[in-house]
Amino acid sequence: MTRPQLDFDRLLKLRAAVARYGEMDVARWWNTNGQLGPLGATVLRRGFPRTCRFAQAKAVFAVAAQRCREVFAPPGCVTLWELPAQVEEEFESRWEGWLDQAAEWEPFFTSLEKPDSLDLSAVLQRLGLAGQQDLDAVSRLRRSAEGRAVQLPSLFIGSNEDITLLALGFSRGEPGALAVPYMRMADE
Repeated sequence: MTRPQLDFDRLLKLRAAVARYGEMDVARWWNTNGQLGPLGATVLRRGFPRTCRFAQAKAVFAVAAQRCREVFAPPGCVTLWELPAQVEEEFESRWEGWLDQAAEWEPFFTSLEKPDSLDLSAVLQRLGLAGQQDLDAVSRLRRSAEGRAVQLPSLFIGSNEDITLLALGFSRGEPGALAVPYMRMADE
């Protein structure tokens, strides 16, 4: 079975949007406060004038990943922050290219600074990262009994739909109450 072609720019955008939404000044899921907001850009721009947006994102990604592992880390599963090693390695290999194109990414990162909604689904839809079919699929999902996780029903095959649903699954949480969406990995 061949792995579907994953859009790594899309993965970066989804991670950045969820990372921003989960910060303390919005959903209060992880302990960064506006790092991907205007203040974070101002602070980091001094040390990283060309690449501050990616420095911001990388920092919040690390905090979000750690917080999600603390809340729910099932074996044999993936989350938006913990994808299979091959995917993570390829994602990391893209950073240099993104840094070379930092100016082209500026409008996207600027659009994340001030979330215009407390509904993550609406934010992802506004950014063009989620369609109606995705929203319908996520609307049927429920949090686990203890409220810490959201299991997606399909197996992770590494498709764009998979990463979209992993990101949208965070919308099943509530402000101050993180619920980590996850998928079981398909056997290879």
